Amino acid sequence: MRLLRLLFPATASVAFLLFSCNDKKSDANTKGPDMNPVLPIEGVIVKGSAIDEDIKVSGTLIPFENTELRTEISGRVISLNLSEGKFVSKGTLLVKLFDGDLQAQLKKLQVQLQIQQKTFERQNELLKINGISQQEVDLTGLQVSNIQADIDIIKTSIAKTELKAPFNGRLGLRNISPGAYVTPQTLVSTISEVNQQKIEFSIPEKYSSQVTNGKELIFTVDGSSKTYHAIVSATQTAIEENTRNLKVRAIVKNVDQYLVPGTFAKVQMILGKNDNAIMVPSDAIIPQARNKQVILYKGGTASFVNVVTGIRDSSNVQIISGVNAGDTVITTGLLFLKPGSQVKLSKIH
Repeated sequence: MRLLRLLFPATASVAFLLFSCNDKKSDANTKGPDMNPVLPIEGVIVKGSAIDEDIKVSGTLIPFENTELRTEISGRVISLNLSEGKFVSKGTLLVKLFDGDLQAQLKKLQVQLQIQQKTFERQNELLKINGISQQEVDLTGLQVSNIQADIDIIKTSIAKTELKAPFNGRLGLRNISPGAYVTPQTLVSTISEVNQQKIEFSIPEKYSSQVTNGKELIFTVDGSSKTYHAIVSATQTAIEENTRNLKVRAIVKNVDQYLVPGTFAKVQMILGKNDNAIMVPSDAIIPQARNKQVILYKGGTASFVNVVTGIRDSSNVQIISGVNAGDTVITTGLLFLKPGSQVKLSKIH
């Protein structure tokens, strides 16, 4: 019994010591590593550089003039001079509709006109000797004028049976054959002036004030290594609401066989020279839903700022606002940073 009394205090002391040690280890494990570590990052010190400010967009070639060919009236085709792909001159007769009934009416009116004109001449001679009244002469003269007006109407109707080329151009595919009955809704063919062409493209609204009539641009097309030149001829009067772009048209200066209307083109327009442009690596730009951001290194912390971007090249983006020369832009570890994160510059480019 005495032995048990001696062992109990000793056992209790050992248990207390073990519990204390485990409790300290548990506290140490609970604290874990530092919850706000200093992250190593790399950055670039921004400085102004000389660049040619330009924009690169896609465009489409369109004919200088282009229209659908349709007859003005309905009728049966009696003559068809419409060779697909052929170049024709302005005024060339392409389609002739049946006009036999109109020609007959015209001949009848012409005979009536001759009769009335002779009657009018005789009456004028009789009027000189008071052999007829002035009223009768005036009535005959009025009949002559009415017949002449009817002849003009018939000639206009006959002219509508002819479809002529509205300008110099190349014909497209024809959709009718000789003997076909056509109406004004029938698409006969198309004609395009392809010796001259235009290029149409759209630019972001922020560049709209820098694109004016007479400004030059260059473009390329697939299938040709040649660089083509064009001059801006017109811009749309308003920004498109859906795209926030401005539509531009330019006249191509050097047209050749590689330029076909509808061809996709890569357009480049030099807007000017900027000797102090702020450029940052493309990887430093963080796209957001409504804007773009970069992270600046400021006194050992990460500072997020909104920026407005401009032109870009293969590796850099121009910053129009939000970053100044001398700022340090963080370029690595962007996914691990948040506003106020502690950072340490490990390398400056």
